[in-house]
Amino acid sequence: MVAVFRRGPSNWSHVGRWDLAQRRYESGAWIGGRIFPRRSDLSPDGRFLCYFAHKPSATWEHGEAYVAISKLPWLTALHAFGTCGTWTRGYYFTKDAVCDHPDYPNHTIPFGLRSIPVAQFATERRRGWTEAADSPQRLSGDAWDEHRNARMQKLQPGGKCILCIESVGRPGGVFGLDQAIDGLRVQYSLESAGNIKLLDDLQWGDWDREGHLLVATRFGKIQIRDMDADRYKILFEQDLSDLEPSPTPAPHWAQRW
Repeated sequence: MVAVFRRGPSNWSHVGRWDLAQRRYESGAWIGGRIFPRRSDLSPDGRFLCYFAHKPSATWEHGEAYVAISKLPWLTALHAFGTCGTWTRGYYFTKDAVCDHPDYPNHTIPFGLRSIPVAQFATERRRGWTEAADSPQRLSGDAWDEHRNARMQKLQPGGKCILCIESVGRPGGVFGLDQAIDGLRVQYSLESAGNIKLLDDLQWGDWDREGHLLVATRFGKIQIRDMDADRYKILFEQDLSDLEPSPTPAPHWAQRW
C-alpha cells in the first residue's frame, strides 16, 4: 500500500491510496492547505497515516501547523497535536510501542511514533536505501544536514539495477518552480552494468518487492514499470494531473479508530 500526496492547484492538497496488489488507485481527502510528504508516514500495516500539515485557515485548538493521525486515504484526525510551526521534523511509525509524544494513544493502535531524524532522505533511509560511497559527508557543524548534496542508492530486489537519488542545488526550492518537495530538489538515475541512465521524468521512485519500479512522474502520473537496462514496460498507470478539488466528508469507518 502506498500513500499518494498530490499538491495543487494553488494551496490545495490531495491524498490517495495506491493498492499495489490490486493495482488500483483510490482518491481520498482534499485539504485547503499543505501536507509535507517527507514529514509524514504510513503505518506498517498500510492503514494509518501520520501526516504533518499546515492549514492557515484552521481554527481548532491544535493551531494551523499540526501532526495528525488518520485512516488512509482520509485526513479526519483521530489524534492530533500542534507543533512549533513548519520547522518541525514530523513523525514516523515504529513497530514497537515507544513514542516521543506523551499524548499518543499507543493503546489504540499497535505502533509507536517517533520524531523523524534530521537527515537528508530520512524517509528513504527507513525504507532500505543506503548512502552511496561517493556521497559527500555531512559536516560536523551542519545541524540541519543542508550544506551538501547527499546521494542514496537501492538495489533492485531480485535484479541487478541500482536506483539512485541525489539532492541537487541547495535545499529550499519552491515546488511550483522546480518541484521541490519539502524544500528538497532531487534527481533520479538508474545504474546497470556500469551504465547510468538519468530518469528526468521522476518526481519520486522506489522498488516494490517484485523488483518493479514504482514512480510518480513530474507530469502527475503514478506508474508501475517493469524495468531493464535499456527500456521499460508500463504495467499500471493512473493520471492524477487533471484532478480538481472536490472535498467530501470521510466515510464513517475513517472517522473512528
